[in-house]
Amino acid sequence: MFNRRKFSAALAGGVAASGVFGQSVKAQTAEDISKQSAGTSAAAHTSFRSLKQIDAGALNVGYVEDGPAQGSVVILLHGWPYDIYSYVDVVPLLASAGYRVIVPYLRGYGTTRFLSETTPRNGQQAVISVDIIDLMDALGIETATIAGYDWGARAANVVAALWPQRCKALVSVSGYLIGSQEANRGPLPPKAELKWWYQYYFATERGHAGYDKYRREFAKLIWQLASPKWAFDDATFNRSAAAFDNPDHASIVIHNYRWRLGLAEVESKYDDLEQRLAQAPVISVPTITLEGDAKEILGAI
Repeated sequence: MFNRRKFSAALAGGVAASGVFGQSVKAQTAEDISKQSAGTSAAAHTSFRSLKQIDAGALNVGYVEDGPAQGSVVILLHGWPYDIYSYVDVVPLLASAGYRVIVPYLRGYGTTRFLSETTPRNGQQAVISVDIIDLMDALGIETATIAGYDWGARAANVVAALWPQRCKALVSVSGYLIGSQEANRGPLPPKAELKWWYQYYFATERGHAGYDKYRREFAKLIWQLASPKWAFDDATFNRSAAAFDNPDHASIVIHNYRWRLGLAEVESKYDDLEQRLAQAPVISVPTITLEGDAKEILGAI
């Protein structure tokens, strides 16, 4: 992960450079946006203008929206264990440039809730991506530039690969993150496996109970390990940590990691999508990839 200031400049600049500025609003280059971000203080933005809710597919989704209603749409997707506040500095930069910016809480985070108690608490990659398509349909959005990191980058990758007609351009932190259970069966060298320690912990019932009990402590540890150069304060962490109080959070996280290892039940209705993703489909939309500069960074979480 980038620290917040670098992430703001890089993400906003990446969205700009990906081609979304081909519209009839005031255009700014990636360099312009980066300079704006660099010129603001580290605590310039600590909140969003408003939080909205909308029924979309299996969910009632909590999301932030900013910018002109008729602007070209940018959807920003967060990862684990983070939330929409990763974009608290990005949103005003893009909104001020004339974009309609949407930042949703993924399933299991923040104010996003399942509409039915009987819906499986499924965290596999295809399902999270279907959530994004459902949200776009609910909001009447035909196409959007989609950007994300971690789980959000994977979901953005999937949308770009399987529904390219809905994705105008892609900005993906850590590059191509579409995976498959078959590929995940292959062992990695010990040093690489060590970085994935938590997925093996999550494979046990002790790990499920431990994560559920110590959500905030776990998230803070991952922040420190994944971003060793990011000196975040308690206020910054606590703003995001509230998102982990979602009643389905632990179940979604545990299912996500168990699914990757082939240890979780799946919903057969998504089998076709996963089979297509297992073939590592080419992403044909205009794309920019970003990566953090900390050598100690974890692999794709």
